[in-house]
Order: sequence, then C-alpha cells, then structure tokens
Amino acid sequence: QVQLVESGGGLAQAGGSLRLSCVASGIVNSPNTMGWYRQAPGKQRELVATISSAGRANYADSAKGRFTISRDNAKNTVYLQMSSLKPEDTDVYYCKFELSANPWRTDYWGQGTQVTVSS
Repeated sequence: QVQLVESGGGLAQAGGSLRLSCVASGIVNSPNTMGWYRQAPGKQRELVATISSAGRANYADSAKGRFTISRDNAKNTVYLQMSSLKPEDTDVYYCKFELSANPWRTDYWGQGTQVTVSS
C-alpha cells in the first residue's frame, strides 16, 4: 500500500516562494503519475500540476509560469516549486499518487500541507 508524506508548506509573503516535497513509500516502483492538488474549505479539490514517471508534466492554468513540478524517481519524491506566490494560492495542498496500470482506479493521497500567502 502506498503512503505519501508531504512537507515544505508554511507561510510566505506575496511574491515569495515555497518548495513542497512529497515522498512516496510502499509499492511504488512501477509507472505512475504523481501530482499536487489544492483544496479550500467547502470547495472541490482541484489540480495544480502532475508529472508522470516518464517526465510528462501538466499544469493548471493558474500554475503555469509560476510553479514547476519535478520528481526524483530514485527517491520516489515529487516536488512543487512555487514562485510569485499570490494570496489566492492559500490552500491545503495534497500530494497524489496513481499507478499507470490502475484497473481499480485507486488513488492515494497524502494528509495535506498548509500553504498560506499573506499580503
């Protein structure tokens, strides 16, 4: 079973930067996609960025040009470098793991890390 542990959240000023990390453990050495999603209270969880183990990355429009997703397959770790932060980036950020061969459509989620951006 896959477990995900996020770190790197915290408080930043508008225009500043944060770097989130997510380490996956368990049965993870197969083709997969990892990514970051965010969720505000009472709102639907939404995509920020994803990256496959082959290196294909996708970004939400709000993240393009400001955020960069990357991964280290040897360490089973995905990163989200966030720059030019805005107050509207304030949310709980969740790490996601999904096997490419996923007949049961099972997703794995971390517990989330809080990102707060002040003016």
